[in-house]
Amino acid sequence: MTTWVENPRGGRDRGPRGVARAWVEVLTRPRRFFDNGVAPGDQAPGLVFAVVMAVGYAVLLASVDPARFPVRGPLRTGVTVLLVGVLIAPATLHLLAALQTLALMVVVRDRAGVSETVQVLGYATAPCPLAALPVTGLRVACCLYGAALLVIGLAAVHDTTRGRAALAGALPATLLFGYGFGGVDALIALLRAWYII
Repeated sequence: MTTWVENPRGGRDRGPRGVARAWVEVLTRPRRFFDNGVAPGDQAPGLVFAVVMAVGYAVLLASVDPARFPVRGPLRTGVTVLLVGVLIAPATLHLLAALQTLALMVVVRDRAGVSETVQVLGYATAPCPLAALPVTGLRVACCLYGAALLVIGLAAVHDTTRGRAALAGALPATLLFGYGFGGVDALIALLRAWYII
């Protein structure tokens, strides 16, 4: 899981421009992106992408919805955002990739490697910085779109059906998008607002 390819074949461009291009492409053309943008053994761009999305989420959350941010004060906020980028996001991504790999082993016989799974999880977080905005419907939409991107990516990269990909990705998607990015709380709040629950 720690492979870092210096001269990859395929995969994503490095640097801020590469992250920006990947963000636009995965949001607008996900199937094409996952078919062409995930390279075997080269998880570095996907890991960097996920860290940027997590830091973006944390910064936006602290800026526009501080009631949902876990700490108060500029110094504590800065330290928390730093921890998100250096420790929490990479560790979470790799733990979820391990869980996702185990789930894939159950439903997909001939699958791609762990590195590709890390990349799919990383790129599926593309809509999540916007989930920090204090608009309940937008948070739900971002998290659902992230889960859909995960299913599309798993199906494309592991060469399986979307049904199998959805089955394999259900638990990691719930943990990442439902709890990590607040989709479950937002969905409950939305259903209560509509008097459904």
